[in-house]
Amino acid sequence: MKMLKIQALRGPNYWSIETPCLVLMRVEVPELRISAAKLYRDLGRILPSFADLYPESEGSKEVPVIVSLIPEVALALQGLAGMTGTFHRVKPTLEPHIYQIVFEYQIEEAGRYAARAALRLCQSIADTGTYSASELEQDVADLQELRLDGQMGPSTESIVAEARARRIPVIDLGSRAMIQLGYGQHQRRIQATLSNQTGILAVELACDKEGTKRILGDSGVPVPRGTLLRSAKYLEDAITEVGGFPIVVKPLSGNHGRGITIDVRSLLEAEDAFKLAQQVSEEVIIERFHRGRDHRVLVVNGRVVAVAERVPAHVIGDGRQTIAQLVEETNRDPRRGDGHDNVLTRIVVDRPSLEVLQRQNLTLESIPASGQVCYLRATANISTGGIAVDRTDDIHPENVWLAQRVARVIGLDIAGIDVVTTDISQPLRQTDGVIVEVNAAPGFRMHTAPSVGIPRNVAEPVIDMLFPPGTPTRIPIVAITGTNGKTTTTRLTAHIFKHAGQIVGYTTTDGIYIGNWLVEKGDNTGPYSAQVILRDPTVEVAVLETARGGILRSGVSFDGCDVGVVLNVQADHLGLGDINSLEEMAAVKSVVARMAFPSGYAVLNADDPLVAAMASVVKAQVAYFSLNPSNPIVQEHTQQGGLAAVYENGFLSILKGDWTLRIEQAIHVPVTLGGKADFMIQNALAASLAAFVQGVRIEDIRDALTCFVTSAEQTPGRMNLFALGDIHALVDYAHNPAGYRAIANFLTTWQGERIGIIGAPGDRRDQDIIELGRLAAGMFDHILIKEDHDRRGRGVGEVAELLKRGIVSAEKYPVHDIILDELAALELALSRVAPGGLVAIFPEKVEAAIALLEARQAKTVIGGTAAPVTNPVTNNMMPLP
Repeated sequence: MKMLKIQALRGPNYWSIETPCLVLMRVEVPELRISAAKLYRDLGRILPSFADLYPESEGSKEVPVIVSLIPEVALALQGLAGMTGTFHRVKPTLEPHIYQIVFEYQIEEAGRYAARAALRLCQSIADTGTYSASELEQDVADLQELRLDGQMGPSTESIVAEARARRIPVIDLGSRAMIQLGYGQHQRRIQATLSNQTGILAVELACDKEGTKRILGDSGVPVPRGTLLRSAKYLEDAITEVGGFPIVVKPLSGNHGRGITIDVRSLLEAEDAFKLAQQVSEEVIIERFHRGRDHRVLVVNGRVVAVAERVPAHVIGDGRQTIAQLVEETNRDPRRGDGHDNVLTRIVVDRPSLEVLQRQNLTLESIPASGQVCYLRATANISTGGIAVDRTDDIHPENVWLAQRVARVIGLDIAGIDVVTTDISQPLRQTDGVIVEVNAAPGFRMHTAPSVGIPRNVAEPVIDMLFPPGTPTRIPIVAITGTNGKTTTTRLTAHIFKHAGQIVGYTTTDGIYIGNWLVEKGDNTGPYSAQVILRDPTVEVAVLETARGGILRSGVSFDGCDVGVVLNVQADHLGLGDINSLEEMAAVKSVVARMAFPSGYAVLNADDPLVAAMASVVKAQVAYFSLNPSNPIVQEHTQQGGLAAVYENGFLSILKGDWTLRIEQAIHVPVTLGGKADFMIQNALAASLAAFVQGVRIEDIRDALTCFVTSAEQTPGRMNLFALGDIHALVDYAHNPAGYRAIANFLTTWQGERIGIIGAPGDRRDQDIIELGRLAAGMFDHILIKEDHDRRGRGVGEVAELLKRGIVSAEKYPVHDIILDELAALELALSRVAPGGLVAIFPEKVEAAIALLEARQAKTVIGGTAAPVTNPVTNNMMPLP
């Protein structure tokens, strides 16, 4: 078995909308003569989840049993490492013995590892009938490590889980563990339990333990008497100042109990404790030790939401085992792990542990009596092996009031207040209790998963604070796909929203744009570019061109859209990515329609049967667009109260129930080239409908359509028509049969000579390139064949020869020449074309072709103004772009 390719999908994708996180493998599996029963029997001895399973069949010619087992094994391995998943699929390719395999993952790197491990394990089973226990143990251990490395901390995870439960988008910003909740202008950010609303002054104050205590004391809050030291030579005086022993020694700035020593009873102990504290912070706090139990009171948005009693790491004697053995037994609890990734943390025996035992007259070899509690830590932090007992229902109302007041005094929106008292159910003033610390970014683990008591959903009030009821969390997203017309429709849709007064972020094959500004130049129709838009806090509407390649490579990087537009499905890119038919390509494009929310719309081309059929698989409402108002699909849909956009009587119109809402005549919509370019009319209908279903007024749509021009600046490479004195030049990125046919329809209106400069991407199938040549033969009076600089694996002249074969295969074909360099071909065509004629170029490098034509056009300027040139299509005066 051989892994040919592996990739991770991170959003709605070709395989699944609901299961976005998938590993996709392309594997070669030679024919293996081994029975299904034996495979399952051998696997059952290695993986527990296969122990009682039996094959339903011996597999099929398309998918042998050994292949179908690979994703199931990958899921089982992840399960052993604590990562659940169920989704998996296998699809044969057109190549013998090569398959596409997908399965679910929780942590991407773990998923990739599981893919390779599953292949190794299945190969070993096929070869030897077994897989060594040591290899399996290593695989599981590696997967567990990858899980721990890849997962969020428990506090962050609880907030993220609550956000996802409310369908609030979540984006990992990839820097300083920051998470974005929501999209665009409605976003909020968290870092663990800090939020973008947390004041920096409050955090600085909370980190200054002495400053916190001083402000609280001055506010009448009970706090321990203490003082601050930099040098141990003043230690004895400081102890006297706070009232003598016992004392607490702790670093001024620290967390998780690091450097803290409590219940210090002698000067020698105090000196050792001071040295320990200075390992964490130069400045050390000496304060009076108050006996009592340690409690953490969590205050969110000015309200107490949870209380936990923290019990230091300890073991309980059984009269038989030593303390060392009891620690080992306690650490075998599956809830315990390293760091903060488990419900409980493993107890680590170190020097502070031995010192705490010594105070109890114990050692690791001591055998405590049955029921005797033996502490191994002086502080009660969960991170050092302590446990938490929920006390939310026990706290006295006066203590609730005091904790809420403390959070406001310090200024924290999320605060963890540490209280020492013998009885939290009684007011602190009656128990000599004190508030010892106020913590910014408090951990949630002790509340969400206490060792004893009721788990508290403390993430809920955090989300309520960040997004009060009724607060939006998303911006409208319009996703646009199709074989042809995506970029023009995206730009036109964005133009309509901008004309309606909104800040629009949009992505195209030309670049990423926010408002009127270019953010990043280049082909930006994939997941990265969409994330740039959705992360931007200024964006009010997102219009995202969503191409086939990104869907197949990574999935869509957002969880859904308000409007999913599918323009058409035509023969292009077939044979790439194991998509070999129009039906399979339609399934790829349908992702955009299927991910539209039920409250949103799928905007579908009723004139394209493959697109119209998507209505049966979408969850959203459906709106159609069509060049034919008598289209049966449109008529039936509108008769049932549905929405459509049609081209009727020369008008672009919206059909809404029994009403016809006319937007504008096509001859007044520049993008349609005077109503002569049918495919541009379709694009305008789709854009208008996408805006209309999002509440944009007809008047705003009309105004936007009439001022949108397909210039080189506005839509480079999309029907850019240049007036060059007595000739014209057309630049369009047509590169597939449907694109050629669309241009052919436009060229039928041209009265003069037509010269075409044609090429084709080298990664297309031979028959597709030949078809382009055949179509060009019917479009032009003279053809120049050029080649792309990037030949995509083809040899020099190979694509040109295929295009030539297509040209000469036509019943009647024009004169044709091969000029491989496209700019040289353009210069030659411009020098040859007769007055009144048109040169059409389908370039690889749109910018270079446009620059050449703009330079040529500038020569027609006389006295600083353009010479008047008539557009032979519209009979209107044409301005310079």
